[in-house]
Amino acid sequence: MKPGRIILTCGEPAGVGPELAPQALGSGVDFAWMGDPRHLPAGTAFTEILSPDDPVPAGRLPVLRHDFAAPALPGHPDPANAAGVIAVIARAVDLVMGGQAAGICTLPISKQALKEGAGFAFPGHTEYLAHLAGDVPVAMMLASTTVTPACRVVPATIHIPLEDVPAALTDDVLEQAIRITHAAMIRDFGIVAPRLAVAGLNPHAGEGGTMGRQETARIAPLLDRLRAKGFDLFGPLPADTMFHAPARTRYDAAICAYHDQALIPIKTLDFDGGVNVTLGLPFIRTSPDHGTAFDIAGKGLASPSSTVAALRMARDMAAARGA
Repeated sequence: MKPGRIILTCGEPAGVGPELAPQALGSGVDFAWMGDPRHLPAGTAFTEILSPDDPVPAGRLPVLRHDFAAPALPGHPDPANAAGVIAVIARAVDLVMGGQAAGICTLPISKQALKEGAGFAFPGHTEYLAHLAGDVPVAMMLASTTVTPACRVVPATIHIPLEDVPAALTDDVLEQAIRITHAAMIRDFGIVAPRLAVAGLNPHAGEGGTMGRQETARIAPLLDRLRAKGFDLFGPLPADTMFHAPARTRYDAAICAYHDQALIPIKTLDFDGGVNVTLGLPFIRTSPDHGTAFDIAGKGLASPSSTVAALRMARDMAAARGA
């Protein structure tokens, strides 16, 4: 059995991450923040720990110290700190894969800052975590926590230009997203027989071929093959009618063709309570569904709602896995 504590990685120290960590102490989740204590807001009550499961007095933030090259100026990322941000993620993965923590919740990074400061070669957290886990196939899910029925979306293609989506949305890519999502709904969300909706690529799901032929030529035949293997699938469906409340009662998660098709509905329905979950990893990883928010960093305006939701989801997923 793994310890119950979640590791909260610091993310970009010039963003809102450092101020969200102490605010999340009231979440009811046992977590430890990993980062440089110098980057926490002045007056933060914290206790340095050497192991994720070390005891900490109530009301104090457990800190797994990881020294960075430079202090942090809110709103102004320092290239000198880029390597530290990357190292914290890798260290957290080592700990959770070594059985020393129940999961990871990652605070937002600046992909531009990491690329400019340390030559970060990955499109984002999701791809880097998959690499650290042994280049395993993964899917990115965004899940609501404050709306009913729940909204859970998985883009089959993620951080690529829209013009590249039709070629990238191959049968193998879509089938992988469906299979990973199906397995994760069972393992991580306790849904014994998942119902998955699959969006079409084109407006009106191609309108019978008059607005695009990907649905009739490729997507529908793939779904038929998977249904024959026992998958409970709906689609291909028009994306513009999939996400109102009555529609969401008919499925447990939606597989979408591309990034914005998936993220616009979840961020509209549950902007403050949305959680980013990486499916397919051998460990649990969640993240708040927002960015570094450099424009409000250090001003006391950042809401901890999404971070709290992400920590709670990591805890619940760990319980579902038996961690």
